[in-house]
Amino acid sequence: MYEVCGEKELKVILAIDSGDSISGVARKIDENRETIRRVVNRIEAAGYVAYDDGLQLIDQTVRDVGLEFLATAAMTSPPSISETYVLPQFAGMDYAFTAIDAVYVWTHGGYQVARDPEDYPLFIAVQESEFDAWTEFFDRFGIPTAEKRQPAEGLDGAIQVILEPRPQIEAEMVDGRPVVPLQETVAFANEHYATFESALDMLGRMYDDVDTDATYRMEPA
Repeated sequence: MYEVCGEKELKVILAIDSGDSISGVARKIDENRETIRRVVNRIEAAGYVAYDDGLQLIDQTVRDVGLEFLATAAMTSPPSISETYVLPQFAGMDYAFTAIDAVYVWTHGGYQVARDPEDYPLFIAVQESEFDAWTEFFDRFGIPTAEKRQPAEGLDGAIQVILEPRPQIEAEMVDGRPVVPLQETVAFANEHYATFESALDMLGRMYDDVDTDATYRMEPA
């Protein structure tokens, strides 16, 4: 009965989408694959999940209750920055990291524009039809959302989520995180060249189809 009461067990149950692999779930929640394999074995033996052409959650009620518990716990212990990056995996809706966070994801965390831990916005693209649902989701965890970055002085906490509504979400998976396509990310970085010059150099070295020297460097005035 207590197999799902641990932190990792709860995170696995919340993160599973039908057909996920163990490796895929581990990447989603930033955990070691072997650790998650052992967790899955325990909760599979207990009857909470099954492995049939990928992982399947047996009872959605367990997930719903787990999410409610997590939201209640957030009232006492608010999500950290790293935890907030994982939270969208539990929403059951499509999304993709965009803007500053797309650069962060595509560089595998290698480029992080200066963001104060006391004033930390996350940038996420969501479907227009689910905008209100995303607002409600983050509100459950005490995290404010808006379409534009809000002044830190007007917020109770350090973290805010900037939701960019789109007609549909086009995403690629990088390190278990959905992110807008690489070329869109490069275009964003080039638009804000002064801030992301070194990021463009990094992306150019990491990906063959990004030629920053030929395409993305700004010409002198």
